Amino acid sequence: MNIGRHLAGWCLALLAAAAFAQAPPAAGPKVLRYSFPAGETGFDPAQVSDLYSRTVLAHIFDAPYRFDYLARPFKVVPNTAAAMPEVSADFRTWTVRLQPGIHFADDPAFKGQKRELVAQDYVYALKRFFDPATKSPVYSGLKEQGIVGLDALRQDALKNGKPFDYDREIEGLRAIDRHTLQVKLEAPRPRFLYQLAQSGIWSGVAREVIEAYPGATMEHPVGTGPFRLVQWRRSSKMVLERNPNFRAMTYDAQPNADDAEGQVLLQRFKGRRLPMVDRVEVNVIEESQPRWLAFLNGEFDLVAVPLEFSNVAAPNGKLAANLARRGMQYNRTLLSDRVLYYFNMEDPVIGGYTPDKVALRRAIGLATDVSLEINLARRGQAIPAQSIISPHTYGYDADFKSHNSDHDPARAKALLDMFGYIDRDGDGWRDLPDGRPLVIQYASQPDSISRQFDELWKKSMDEVGLRLRIEIGQWPEQLKKARAGQLMLWQLGYTSAIPDMQDTFEILFGPAAGGQNLARFRMEAFDTLYRRMQLLPDGPERLQAIAEANKLLLAYAPHKYTVHRIGNDIAQPWLIGYKRPPFGNQFWHWVDIDPAAQRAARR
Repeated sequence: MNIGRHLAGWCLALLAAAAFAQAPPAAGPKVLRYSFPAGETGFDPAQVSDLYSRTVLAHIFDAPYRFDYLARPFKVVPNTAAAMPEVSADFRTWTVRLQPGIHFADDPAFKGQKRELVAQDYVYALKRFFDPATKSPVYSGLKEQGIVGLDALRQDALKNGKPFDYDREIEGLRAIDRHTLQVKLEAPRPRFLYQLAQSGIWSGVAREVIEAYPGATMEHPVGTGPFRLVQWRRSSKMVLERNPNFRAMTYDAQPNADDAEGQVLLQRFKGRRLPMVDRVEVNVIEESQPRWLAFLNGEFDLVAVPLEFSNVAAPNGKLAANLARRGMQYNRTLLSDRVLYYFNMEDPVIGGYTPDKVALRRAIGLATDVSLEINLARRGQAIPAQSIISPHTYGYDADFKSHNSDHDPARAKALLDMFGYIDRDGDGWRDLPDGRPLVIQYASQPDSISRQFDELWKKSMDEVGLRLRIEIGQWPEQLKKARAGQLMLWQLGYTSAIPDMQDTFEILFGPAAGGQNLARFRMEAFDTLYRRMQLLPDGPERLQAIAEANKLLLAYAPHKYTVHRIGNDIAQPWLIGYKRPPFGNQFWHWVDIDPAAQRAARR
């Protein structure tokens, strides 16, 4: 596939765009216009887990650390922290010293005073994930980090039926002084630094703001990041503007010496004050065609090319000549993600751990024609997934092959026959072993690309005699049902937020059921391996634990893994400096806009 073969062409386009942008732009605000293919759920860090909400949050709130914008494969650097953390030899005590003089965006909750970010804001923010009243979907994953004394606060609140005690000091999460945060862990966490770089979780949150908007914190995000939310029409439009209180952060990064693209960007922007744009407008356009046409019409500055148009935009992995003549910039990347079907393990039809239930799920997996999906619906923009582990994360092996990617309808039929899933009433569809009708209820969305996936998957199920019923709903509503355990089966894509696979496995960790673990998979042997992986340093022993966990997942099949996607990003010529982040979703403040060229294209 040779994803990097277009680097030279990309760099030439980048140099041309940089030269183009040297001309003094006309006066006026710089507006970055962008689109999401699905709706967000809200903007309270403790209450969201979806990609789109977290993308917005990553530009409003600040974690102590971040991933360098240009370093590849990745490098963690200070963000609000003054330096890298002080770490004890046993990886149990992490001390972070914050930069003084960082301020939150203005808000009425501060009563007209400038509000400085202090260590206590991180203490408070983390406690909110443990407050039962918050109902955080990522509580279980944070609990497994083992912050000393933190979960005890939650258990006391649950036991006594009293409000969560935010004022009670605990050993494991303390503000030693105004600008020093210390975290103590119950067990070694060699990779805890990655957690401290997640802006959607380790975000400084002002208690005054949360208390000023009871029941409405999803609508009032107030952070220290480069932007602040000024307009929100739910699942329609979000507008952010430059945070006037944003600290004096300048463009600096560490591209590899042989990264020509990164070196060009560093040379052009080094020392520039961030953010370089004044405003970001994000529209939600679920249908691919209007989203693509809007980009071609100059209404958006960047687009992740919709699958339906990937071969038109970049035939054979090369930017189309008509787009190249317009000065557009193209970037093709194997993404750190995985797409899967999850099975609700509590569902009476498809869930469970007995051999007959496992056989049904494995038969569905064998019947699924992933190659057809890649060639038709995905237009070749993916590679088959062999397991849950994403490319570019620790533990991923590009040479690993499993039965997960097999398409074998004959084996699927044999499995179904062996365990009694046969057509008992002669209607052409298989029934349950007890004779009741067998109906696979699959959740989907109303957009055109989802319909294409639905048609292909129904064809695969029809081939082995499984009746598929498709239930259509908007993405945010399907997510609510999934968390409540009300869906039997749903297809989702997951993007890795950190360069380690630990968070990847969390979506099947038993205590996360109902939160990140939408499949509600519970298996003590897997949970034991999950906890063991957290403790071990990277190396052969940890890789062996990962392999054992993978075997369990492939055997019991709570998921059917389909693909790792290839991202095709195209930027308008007036968007300068875009490079897909290695992890996380922060890039809005690292790019520049030529407003005169942008406006001219819209005339």
